[in-house]
Amino acid sequence: MVGMLGEGFITSLQIFFLTLLGALPLGLVVAFGRMSRFKPLSLLVQLYISIMRGTPLMLQLMVVYYLPYFGFGISMGDGYRFTATIFAFIINYAAYFAEIYRSGIQSMPHGQYEAAIVLGYSRPQTFFFIIFPQVVKRILPPMTNEVITLVKDTTLSFVLSVPEMFTQAKAIAAAQRAMTAFVVAGGFYYVFNLVVAFVMNRIEKKMDYYHE
Repeated sequence: MVGMLGEGFITSLQIFFLTLLGALPLGLVVAFGRMSRFKPLSLLVQLYISIMRGTPLMLQLMVVYYLPYFGFGISMGDGYRFTATIFAFIINYAAYFAEIYRSGIQSMPHGQYEAAIVLGYSRPQTFFFIIFPQVVKRILPPMTNEVITLVKDTTLSFVLSVPEMFTQAKAIAAAQRAMTAFVVAGGFYYVFNLVVAFVMNRIEKKMDYYHE
């Protein structure tokens, strides 16, 4: 049992880290699109965010997985299950991260931009060297909540039969007709979330030198 759950946990870790690796930078790009002065782009990005936040992640997983076949008649192999899972998670979480980035960026005093211009900074230099570090400090608490939610949301990949930990626990529980596997899996998720919360808390403390 522990061996199967361990293998499932590794798959859950892969989903978790690959989602963050893709969604964090994509979310920043989406946030820029959301704040764009080019109205058609801004409206398009708002529609994307609205769809991602307004529909269940489970449904998005199914759409991404089944769309190639039912939409275009393309038959994908079994390996596409994991790829579809990662893609769906990334585009979903990028929408949430984008709104967090946007709120942080728009909360910055405009005077800091003006001061940077006086000092001779370009717009990219102003954002990445002055504004963005402060934004990161401000958005860490909501980001922590989303990251913790991501840990639990990895269980939704069971809908595509991806062998992550919850899928394995469900199979073991059905075979043994006992709840033990679910209890052990719950312990794994709880400890994982404790570690995530600890790491995010440490990062938040490291950012304390950005005083407002």
